[in-house]
Amino acid sequence: MANKIGKSMLAVLAASAFWLALPERVNAASLRVGVSAADIATLDPARASNTQDMTIVSWVFNGLVRFVPGGADPTKIEPDLAESWTSSDDGLVWTFKLRKDVKFHGEYGTLTADDVVFSLQRAKNPETSSYSSDYAAFKSIEAIDPLTVRIMLSEPVAGFLGLVANYHGGNIVSKKAVEALGAKFKANPIGTGPFMFDKAVTQQSVYLKAFPGYFRGAPKINDIRIDLIPSDSSRELAFRSGELDLIFGKREQRWVDQAKAWDNVAVDIFVPGEYRTVFINMARKPLDNVKVREAIAHAINVDQIVQFVGAGVAVKGCSVVPNDYLGEDCTWSYKYDPEASKKLLAEAGFKNGFTLSAVVSSNSAQQPIMEVIQAQLAEAGINLQMQIVDHPTYHEQIRKDLSDVVFYGAARFPVADSYLSQFYHSGASIGKPTAMTNFAHCDAGDADIAAARKATTDEERLKLWSAAQKKIYDQVCGVPLFSLMQVWVHSKALNYGYELKGSLNLAPPITEQTTINR
Repeated sequence: MANKIGKSMLAVLAASAFWLALPERVNAASLRVGVSAADIATLDPARASNTQDMTIVSWVFNGLVRFVPGGADPTKIEPDLAESWTSSDDGLVWTFKLRKDVKFHGEYGTLTADDVVFSLQRAKNPETSSYSSDYAAFKSIEAIDPLTVRIMLSEPVAGFLGLVANYHGGNIVSKKAVEALGAKFKANPIGTGPFMFDKAVTQQSVYLKAFPGYFRGAPKINDIRIDLIPSDSSRELAFRSGELDLIFGKREQRWVDQAKAWDNVAVDIFVPGEYRTVFINMARKPLDNVKVREAIAHAINVDQIVQFVGAGVAVKGCSVVPNDYLGEDCTWSYKYDPEASKKLLAEAGFKNGFTLSAVVSSNSAQQPIMEVIQAQLAEAGINLQMQIVDHPTYHEQIRKDLSDVVFYGAARFPVADSYLSQFYHSGASIGKPTAMTNFAHCDAGDADIAAARKATTDEERLKLWSAAQKKIYDQVCGVPLFSLMQVWVHSKALNYGYELKGSLNLAPPITEQTTINR
């Protein structure tokens, strides 16, 4: 016991020494942020997918349109780099008129239609984008004149404006910068946003500074330091000692309740939730047997998991499509029934149960939940052996098809197609050239997912999405669990400049209106 206490005290002292070693920023107009990451993977918006990467990208870039700061409602999209736009009656032709004299960071000149065309073609190309499948219907992207861009679609796209918004591949880059920097662009991003990249110290910090030429006006904050702190306790220590103004929180109810009691602190809980699902890899035996997959589904008690995480931060799911997405259909859901699970296993030839393997992240938002699921499966005779690895290794290994089941959470543009296409269409299956996040190798909904993209009415599209969800449910590609809300904590000295209800980029937007007064 004494040894454990000693180790704990050493860890605290080490963390304290680390923070004392960091350069102190006494300027009240400097914002200090702590994110849960050991390092940055990429700051190229067409590739950024981790929360920490998306956080920084969202403060550096703009889209043609944008979600209202503090919101994630696709019906409230407003102009950003485009001052206006029109669409044809059939929804196949979209024309955007750009703002004049929008400056890029550094010496890369002003925004033109060529930059927009280049950016969206880059987002469409699987060799340069992690979101290329989203842009499959972009038949042509052309510059009509220096300030006008026309996009022609091969079929109607539900939530089209979300694809050209300040999110994922919709962020606009400087063509000159990408061509000049090449592979170095991912570590030297050039955008048009309120803050521009300054420097990065590997596994320590990323520094941004205000862009005085920002088209909406110079930011009120001079600079931002983003510290990379994978340890929840170290991040909390730095925040509570006054070293940080804003941190990525621990998404557990008990931690949230504790944080709310801290002095001069505000806890932000906002949408979209990252939808947690246990995907069942049908390409691995005995999971190719639907009865085995059904047994797994009936062995998982979602209500218990939500109770464990906390109702304040976890919202129970039902469909394979996340909560509140357009097209979500909760007509079908798996019922917790361990006896039915045992019966199904016996019918499949596993009367004495069987063993599963899973690569699991040591992240606090994953490992504890998987331990609960491990105990639940054990009650039905299913032995889940977990290989615990750090979060970057987890991402690497699940994309090599090394896991029988994959616990994964994500937030996407809130329409059914975005989730169905990326997680349940066979074209997105792991191992394929067009692979995204179909860890189950699911294919049951392919025809309906494809047909919904070509639907000309919302009514037809909703019916096809519903049909796809029913077939995916019957195939038992995975077990939907819950939406884990975003949790950040900030000092009350920080004023966002808006009411924070949501952010598709999973972090509070820091805009030209944001202030900090210590």
